[in-house]
Amino acid sequence: MGFASDELTHDAFLGGKLHLWQPRKGYRAATDPVLLAASCPAKPGQTVLELGCGVGTASICLRTRVEARLSGIELQPAYAELARRNAAEAGFEMEVVDADLAQLPADLRNRSFDHVILNPPYYGPGTASPDEGRDTALREHTPLSVWVDTALRRAGPKGCVSVIHLIDRLGDLIEMLNSRAGLIEIKPIVARTGKPAGRVLLRAQKGRAAKTILHNPLVLHDGLQHNQDGDDYSQAATDILRNGCSLKF
Repeated sequence: MGFASDELTHDAFLGGKLHLWQPRKGYRAATDPVLLAASCPAKPGQTVLELGCGVGTASICLRTRVEARLSGIELQPAYAELARRNAAEAGFEMEVVDADLAQLPADLRNRSFDHVILNPPYYGPGTASPDEGRDTALREHTPLSVWVDTALRRAGPKGCVSVIHLIDRLGDLIEMLNSRAGLIEIKPIVARTGKPAGRVLLRAQKGRAAKTILHNPLVLHDGLQHNQDGDDYSQAATDILRNGCSLKF
């Protein structure tokens, strides 16, 4: 069953260049899917699969930057329907499959993609959110290893996997990717200069010589603390979050 109109909000992304329908209550996209979209080095005409696409935020943000061919997998039908609606209203084509990524339909199991992007749930087992949609999106019911395995299987021989996650899971991600991907690039995300990283963007490419590169962090905010009304995004963050630019690793 889908959302009623009064259960939705129409929210601006990329400095108002894009507006997306989201549930008023439940999982609501913020900066992470926009950063994920910016990290994907897709080129025009290439294929992109998003695992757990939600309302389509990452894929549609990516499509505003580059004319890639979009596909998404989403477990929750109501969110999948919003992803289709959001893509259509943005003027983009996006194939959205209602499916469990751990049990993909045969059609998807027989396809490969140039890029696979994913923003897996951040939180492990624990007290569930009273909102089922939010809990499904944020809590790790499907193990991270299954997300990564599915991404690697669906990425083509030279395919690229891009993921955003908590910095605490970086070691797990490297271990999962290390034997099956060649080049691994790591971009920590910090709130401010001098602060520890809370999240990380990781990009892995198959068919490349084995190598791991740790890049300088992406600093989201200027200054050592928040001292003004409104946002204080750094220029690098503004380019991504407001102007829809790609992320320079």
